[in-house]
Amino acid sequence: MNDSVYILDDALVASTGKRFLNYIIDMIFFVIVMYLFGLFLGILIALGFEGISFWMQGLGDLGWNLIGVTILLVYYTLIEGFFGRSVGKFITGTVVVDENGEKINFVSALKRSLCRLIPFDGLSFFGSRGWHDSITDTYVVEKKALEESIKMFHDFKLIGVEEAS
Repeated sequence: MNDSVYILDDALVASTGKRFLNYIIDMIFFVIVMYLFGLFLGILIALGFEGISFWMQGLGDLGWNLIGVTILLVYYTLIEGFFGRSVGKFITGTVVVDENGEKINFVSALKRSLCRLIPFDGLSFFGSRGWHDSITDTYVVEKKALEESIKMFHDFKLIGVEEAS
């Protein structure tokens, strides 16, 4: 039995243009989520929860920034932890994987999310793989191409193996 392990081919890595499109789509989605959060708070105030209005007035810039960072961390960690893809990646047909082409776990998703807080991380992939990829040893790849590559790898391993009767 052959114990070889699939190792990701660099040719599968998504292009810089697709990565930038992922970023733009995810930021649009983030703005929508923030808007919905504000709408939710407005509905609660309209329903008679006046305490929320006082809380909102006392937040200041730091408070709202912390809420935004928390929503961003939760969004990326949950969606990439569950699906290996953000909304932008779903739309562009890309996926986040480890070096073996496997879906990342929640720890890696959280690390990627935290790395996104590094200033200019969103632009770091223009020069290389991107900091939230290289720091966490993850890759954003074309999903269909990855599936084909893994299938070929496993099919190739079967060459010369006798079928069980």
